[in-house]
Amino acid sequence: MSGHSKWHNIQARKGKSDAQRGKIFTKIGREIAVVVKQGGSDPQSNPKLRDVIAKAKQNNMPNDSIERSIKKASGELSGVNYESCTYEGYGTGGSAVIVECLTDNKNRTAGDVRHAFDKFGGSLGATGCVSYLFQRKGIVEVEKTDSIDSDEFMMSALEFGAIDIVEYDDSFEVITEANNHSNVSEELTKAGFTVLNAETTLVPDNFVTLENDKLVKFNRMIEMLEDLDDVQEVYHNVNLPEEE
Repeated sequence: MSGHSKWHNIQARKGKSDAQRGKIFTKIGREIAVVVKQGGSDPQSNPKLRDVIAKAKQNNMPNDSIERSIKKASGELSGVNYESCTYEGYGTGGSAVIVECLTDNKNRTAGDVRHAFDKFGGSLGATGCVSYLFQRKGIVEVEKTDSIDSDEFMMSALEFGAIDIVEYDDSFEVITEANNHSNVSEELTKAGFTVLNAETTLVPDNFVTLENDKLVKFNRMIEMLEDLDDVQEVYHNVNLPEEE
């Protein structure tokens, strides 16, 4: 089916150096803490926890680290309480940016996020200033192997509730309604496919193109935001070159 969804190229795919891996583990640990408090520590009855565990394993997070994060969140070990907060604003060239955070200090997080916007020519806006430009969708990434017939896979995914499928060299990106990605992921797993990741994401309705200095500033702002410990996800509507 048509590959209209470009989020696969937009979301940062960072390298696997020790420092970067540590940041990823920290962010996933916070996600685990939040979803456990929301739905309990049993992944069989908490689909959001199942999704985060799958994400952790995809990023090679050790099992003992995953279990420790779950125990902290369930009260078996001492832990920190995190709150979710979202910031919206504009990057260079009128680009739209949404920053989702988990933090134990909202004042610190707000200051850090604002600094990143200001430093690279952006500006924070009021809640709702750009969120109307995005739609929340479910995304299920499935491993692509030589034994999978693409047409048959797509028919199966649609039968299970997918609304679109994008085919890449090494994977399928199954797009679902926001609240249906867990069900689709489970059905695909039962059918024998290998699910690499299942989560929700924000997909922009339209994309903008930046060039030269504006693109450089925008990329630096996104990198600075993603490096902040409190930041979980950064979404935007810039159509980045594939090499990015």
